[in-house]
Amino acid sequence: MPSREPLSDDAIDDALADLDGWSHADNKLHKTYEFSDFREAISFIVHLSFYAEEMMHHPELENVYNTVSIALTTHDAGGKVTEMDVELASQIEELA
Repeated sequence: MPSREPLSDDAIDDALADLDGWSHADNKLHKTYEFSDFREAISFIVHLSFYAEEMMHHPELENVYNTVSIALTTHDAGGKVTEMDVELASQIEELA
């Protein structure tokens, strides 16, 4: 299981090099996805929920019609970015 220890800014920057479109701000990893319609956006949320639940690591999600915005942080690590966030972002990228 990935570590829940906070990552350094350099480690986060290294991880983001492999996560197209993801950014780091306010101690969170962020990305917004755009889909063809609401149904596709909600389907994406449902599918990513299975990965999140399996990891017992739950993202902050916002949905407006065909867009899904995701923010990842580890609450157990004081609201910092950890390997758990990077791993979940990678899983979400595979899904998308």
